[in-house]
Order: sequence, then structure tokens, then C-alpha cells
Amino acid sequence: MLQALAAPRRREILRLLRRRERAAGEIHRALGELTFGAVSQHLGVLEQAGLVSARREGRSRFYAARHEGLQPLRDWLESMWDDALARLKQHAEAEASGDRPGGARRATERRRAGRPMARWQRRRTR
Repeated sequence: MLQALAAPRRREILRLLRRRERAAGEIHRALGELTFGAVSQHLGVLEQAGLVSARREGRSRFYAARHEGLQPLRDWLESMWDDALARLKQHAEAEASGDRPGGARRATERRRAGRPMARWQRRRTR
């Protein structure tokens, strides 16, 4: 799925299909400079990844986004976000209590010891 979403054109196709089903020719016209064959290949990759569904009507093929196809990616990103928020909370709590290395408390200790502070620390303490 990530490989399918890595191509900017495929993400553009998904944006076109987000709200409604579209014919392959309509997608091709919306993308402009791509050949119909290239659009067809992109649609095939998205379909194999489970991100779009296709149906035939006469000689035309219609494509629609499969929103449930993005659910595994959504779940993975949420779990990463939850982990990042938990680490940020720990970091903020440690900084607030003065336990964080490199924080204002440590900069004060360096000044007292006669050691120079890094440039970014000088700007922060002014």
C-alpha cells in the first residue's frame, strides 16, 4: 500500500476519486499530460493495493476509492501518533520538573562552572 501511495500521480488519482466514482477517460482528462496507458497502469497499481475498485459498464471502466482500503494505514499512523504523543508528554513533564538534560537548569549549571553554552542555548536563555 505504501508503495502504491508513494507516487504523487496515484495520490492525485485518489483525490479525484475521493468524493465520487469516475470513468477512466475522465481521470485521464483530469490529469492532462499523462498518457491513457500511464493512467491505466496507475489505476491497476491502486486496484491491486486495494485502494480503488473498478467496474465495467459497456466499454467503459469506472473507478471508485475504497476508503476501507486505507484503514490499515490509518491504524498504523494513529499508533505512531499515540506513541509520539506519549513521548512528548514525558519530555514536557521532565522539562517542567527540571530533570531534562540540556534544559534551562543545565545551562545555568554550565554558566556557574565557567563552561560556554552552545549558541542555541544562549538564545533561549536571553
